[in-house]
Amino acid sequence: MPKPELDRRIFWDVDFDKLDYDAKAAFIIERVFERGDVPDIRNCRRYYGDEKIIEVLLNAKFLPLATLHFVSAIFNKPLAEFRCYTLRQSNQAHLPY
Repeated sequence: MPKPELDRRIFWDVDFDKLDYDAKAAFIIERVFERGDVPDIRNCRRYYGDEKIIEVLLNAKFLPLATLHFVSAIFNKPLAEFRCYTLRQSNQAHLPY
């Protein structure tokens, strides 16, 4: 299967030409859903498939709150199933004053 067409700006901190799409699948999926736009997410879903993406995102250690809610809505998964959500609940921050 040909590599997905992803925007280079998503991977600004790594060498884009040396990305291994199979070995670093979790890194790529998390980064695309965190920083990518709609065409990037569609290309990622076509390449990896929803099952692989759900598996990676459910086990991610950190996702921004907006991304977490977005992914929960797309894949119809409750927030409590996401590892990053349960970690966030157990490590509550101080109240902002």
